[in-house]
Amino acid sequence: MATEVFNGVPAGTKMTPRSSPSVPIQRQTVASMTVEALRERILRGDYPEGEPLRQDALADDLGVSRIPVREALRQLEAEGLVTFSPHRGAVVSSLSLDEIAELFELRTEIECDLIARAIPRMTKEQLDRATEVLDEFESALRAGESARWGPLNWHFHAALYAPANRNVTMGVLQKLHHHSDRYFRMQLSLAHGGAKANEEHRAIATAVAMKDVAKAAQLMREHITGAGQSLCALLQEQRRNSAAAAPSVAR
Repeated sequence: MATEVFNGVPAGTKMTPRSSPSVPIQRQTVASMTVEALRERILRGDYPEGEPLRQDALADDLGVSRIPVREALRQLEAEGLVTFSPHRGAVVSSLSLDEIAELFELRTEIECDLIARAIPRMTKEQLDRATEVLDEFESALRAGESARWGPLNWHFHAALYAPANRNVTMGVLQKLHHHSDRYFRMQLSLAHGGAKANEEHRAIATAVAMKDVAKAAQLMREHITGAGQSLCALLQEQRRNSAAAAPSVAR
């Protein structure tokens, strides 16, 4: 008896799904790596505030085409690290002192609310995770690994707030942390604020472990507002010095 054949395949033959083309995966990998590379350079200060970001130069520097660079710049625009000007194209974004102060005020209100919601639900395992991140943060400070400071700072705060189960709020907060990441690194590097930040983090973790909501919220408020005030003072002095030096450079 003849075997039936459908579209060139004998009946009853088990079909193996074809794998998806590798090009989109490769493209996605290149795009994500380009975003990470440009983000890190901005956060590290390699591209200072107001620096034009020419797509062709960036593509040559990174060894990629202009397509992933263009996509990366749009992603960084969404994160607040890049702005697009009609006449200058993409530039590294700059926040005014008032905007930085506002950013830290927002963080203060959001994070004090989150920690108050999280503490009653916090398990020992969740607190242990936050403490582990603190150990990593302290290690990165001692090693001078500045690229890890911002992410580990965020992971510590996020670990504390996770039990609150406020996903939308956490999304907003993560964007605020993205905005302040480069300034956070600057503060730790130039103002030697690492030891102070680590000490304050430890005190907050202790209050959380004791289930002392009022104390933890108070320490968090002092931690964030103090960091914001210190940073604004540092930036004000730095920008004043840069403005004073500009005329002499022009001459």
